[in-house]
Amino acid sequence: MPRYETVYDISVLLGEESIDYPGDTRYSRERMCTIKEGGPYELSRLVMIAHSGTHIDFPAHFIANGRRSDQYDIADFMLAAQVVEIEDTEEIYPDELQHFDVRANEALLFKTENSRRGLCRSRAFSAAYVYLSSEAAEFCVKKEVALIGLDYITIEKYGDETFPAHRKILGNNIPILEGVNLEEAPSGIYTLLCLPLKIKDGEASPVRAVLLR
Repeated sequence: MPRYETVYDISVLLGEESIDYPGDTRYSRERMCTIKEGGPYELSRLVMIAHSGTHIDFPAHFIANGRRSDQYDIADFMLAAQVVEIEDTEEIYPDELQHFDVRANEALLFKTENSRRGLCRSRAFSAAYVYLSSEAAEFCVKKEVALIGLDYITIEKYGDETFPAHRKILGNNIPILEGVNLEEAPSGIYTLLCLPLKIKDGEASPVRAVLLR
């Protein structure tokens, strides 16, 4: 087994750091049985959507007949990745991406003000987050990246009901990793592990995402 000097857990903590997108079912955990209250064991029930916390969107999320969670190999979520730091405080745009050596068949993770300000783990939704422009989505598609990740609960500009970034990326069979926290992860090259749950026909799945180097 390879040994890694550094491991960055880039997942948000469900129930404490995770953000619920407006209109979505809120994450909750209900204790159904507890030892403290005289039960023989502790048992809890989770209520959430497939897009809760740190999660992956598969093409079926927006694309008719798009690939679903159980149509991927597990190795598709164990891949080389690059974290790039974005300075623009409003959107990710191709002009800034031109400065990076974006590689085909690797994951590309965007570290933005969302991480630097702690917005990605604030628990409270804010419409003032850094998002992925449709032009940047097109740039990533042309570079043939394997996966795109952003440090907020959605890559899309809030209120844009045409969802151009999702449609461009997922329409080209590129999964999207949303809701990561890159606050502690410096820019650079890593191995990314972001393993989805084994869900039949899933259009998305929560993941535990880590960066290794």
